Amino acid sequence: MKKVKCAFCQGTGKDPFEVPSELSTCQVCAGHKEVEVKPPYAKCAFCNGRGINPNSRLSCSACKGHGVIPIKRPVETCPVCAGRGDSPGAHLPCLECKGAGVISKKEENTV
Repeated sequence: MKKVKCAFCQGTGKDPFEVPSELSTCQVCAGHKEVEVKPPYAKCAFCNGRGINPNSRLSCSACKGHGVIPIKRPVETCPVCAGRGDSPGAHLPCLECKGAGVISKKEENTV
């Protein structure tokens, strides 16, 4: 596991929306300013690495507010969302890549 700066609070340890008060700790990192992620990982395409769900004040449902998503290498661009991380027409993470924007590259069989 590797520690990275919390994307949701930008490493401040405080709730970025000050809910319910300006003294509230971050709901993602519990005020520790960092979160643990398992390498290898890629920046979350659904929230663009911000850790905040687009169109809301909640933590990103794809990366759980971490800003990054664990991946399996090698990877290629998701054919469903074209690397955007969202489901076309719905404000939800892509079902194929789970918001990462990339999928594990399919192994080619050579005979």
